[in-house]
Amino acid sequence: MKRRTFFKTLGAAGMAAAAGAMPAAASEAPVQELATLFDLSRCIGCGACVEACREANADRYPEPKKPFPPMLPPRVNAEDFSDRRDVDDRLTPYNWLYIQSAVVQYNGREVEVNVPRRCMHCQNPPCAALCPWGAAHRLKNGVVSIDSEICLGGAKCRSVCPWSIPQRQTGVGLYLDLLPRYAGNGVMYKCDRCLARLEQGGVPACIEACPENAQTIGPRDEIVAKAHALAREMNGFIYGEHENGGTNTIYVSPVPFELLNQAVETGKGRPHLGPVKDVMGSDDNLVKAALAAPVAGVAAAFLKVRAGMRSEGEDEKEGRDG
Repeated sequence: MKRRTFFKTLGAAGMAAAAGAMPAAASEAPVQELATLFDLSRCIGCGACVEACREANADRYPEPKKPFPPMLPPRVNAEDFSDRRDVDDRLTPYNWLYIQSAVVQYNGREVEVNVPRRCMHCQNPPCAALCPWGAAHRLKNGVVSIDSEICLGGAKCRSVCPWSIPQRQTGVGLYLDLLPRYAGNGVMYKCDRCLARLEQGGVPACIEACPENAQTIGPRDEIVAKAHALAREMNGFIYGEHENGGTNTIYVSPVPFELLNQAVETGKGRPHLGPVKDVMGSDDNLVKAALAAPVAGVAAAFLKVRAGMRSEGEDEKEGRDG
């Protein structure tokens, strides 16, 4: 039995337990798996995609309550970007897409390459497989999403992500009503590829706004074929087709990604462009995922109920205040 089939089979119990707790989009999403192609020879680094992403998702950004509850143990630090919302040179809870720029020497000439960075939307995402609360999940259309209503901000998703994509905002979310000094420390945020737009037959805001047509979205097999054709045309290189077992974010570059990875700034909120093994291809992680799936499903169901109670309480409070 293939590893992917093995994982899906063992994880079925957890998915069944989570049924009813998952967002409606999980069951209603189209069957067609979509991928995005980034033609890096076209990207001019103008930032139109970044601004479009911010505008499209502004109403979903966190509004934390301060002061933050002190965490135990004390070494657990708050992660707060609420006073730095304008930061756009890295990923943050308020900036789900940013532009990495690099200048490299290749074939005797200097080449500048701009790389829009956001969630890679892996085909077999470790964040979804190993989230202990069932807050992260992969939808049938290839989108990997985090349910902010039930996320407790434990950052397991970030620690298992090969690119450390999700970012945490302290002082917001369900943890405040459960165990604010022990549970999670906030909510994790990242790109969900404008899921609401996709469900309505539209395209992500970043793609719609790009003035250079550097991005294309479509069925994954078609996008992969286009990526290979484009790479042949420019004698270029592909990233994302096989990294971490395959992703739905495919880059085609006129220069090798090894050179780009050496030239781009990496670190917190700034993903690398290096080789990535299939995280869920290891037997240890397969077993962990299989064991965690039923627990995560039950946890997701419980947290969904608590989130509903929290929402009702906030509505009642607003009614009294009004």
